[in-house]
Amino acid sequence: MATVTAAMVKELRDKTGAGMMDCKAALAESGGDLEAAIDWLRKKGLSRAAKKADRVAAEGLIAVESSGHQASILEVNSETDFVARNDQFQAFAREAAKVALMTDGTIAGLEAAHFPGSTTTIKDRLQELIATIGENMTLRRVAKLSLTEGVIATYMHSPVRDGLGKIGVLVALESKGDVDVLSTLGRQIAMHISAMNPVAVDGSGVSADTIEREKAILREKNAGKPANVLEKIVENGIKTFFKETTLLEQVSVHPEHAGKTITQVLKETEGKAGAPVKITAFVRYALGEGIEKADAPDFAAEVAAAAGQG
Repeated sequence: MATVTAAMVKELRDKTGAGMMDCKAALAESGGDLEAAIDWLRKKGLSRAAKKADRVAAEGLIAVESSGHQASILEVNSETDFVARNDQFQAFAREAAKVALMTDGTIAGLEAAHFPGSTTTIKDRLQELIATIGENMTLRRVAKLSLTEGVIATYMHSPVRDGLGKIGVLVALESKGDVDVLSTLGRQIAMHISAMNPVAVDGSGVSADTIEREKAILREKNAGKPANVLEKIVENGIKTFFKETTLLEQVSVHPEHAGKTITQVLKETEGKAGAPVKITAFVRYALGEGIEKADAPDFAAEVAAAAGQG
């Protein structure tokens, strides 16, 4: 077997843009033959894919999937909305969400998982798509909810296809009650979550950092007031914050429950369901949230620069 040198790895990397370890593996597999190594990388979908990795992928799709007492939600990003409408990309998102049901709910676990009846991993398939379609794509985040009894409702706002869209929600309702009643309620609450974007189920789920940040804002707004007055303002302000941002204290947006908080809605539904109902968790993904998109290029400036006028 030919010795793989650092110079060989560098040359292959320069030609393909693939990662160093992938280049080393390709050369080892091809006996040091550069052209054969390039073909090996192309077959693995690694050659063109690596060159796309530094591009911002802020478009794409949210995918949701459920089965029994578990459900998954996944964000797959692409560079353009055009690719998000691609049949291959959409099929990948749906299948990846299904595979996520069988994983631990982490990106690492999902990437390493295989498609049913196949030796191809989710990560490998994504690399193949990148090479085929020619855009950077990423598995940005994934979550999985499970229950022993009750219902996990799913909701997709303005779906582009079944289970695919821009805003997806999972909400877990733990109960021994009637499944049909729970399913209807779960969908209504999931729709509410989609619209109102709560930060947690209740105040206990709000992070200490978030609470402290809100307190700091209140103190700054009311600087100069007596300490005892300021303390009361901050205390009341946090209560108001919880009412506005935590699910159980928010007023339902669903017409059927107008004017009622989600806590009140749950209590009312318990009679219909025939058992207590508890929201144990929810997940809401909005496509691209938190991703800093690059500014649109200034084409006039580019043309001027090219003409030697910039």
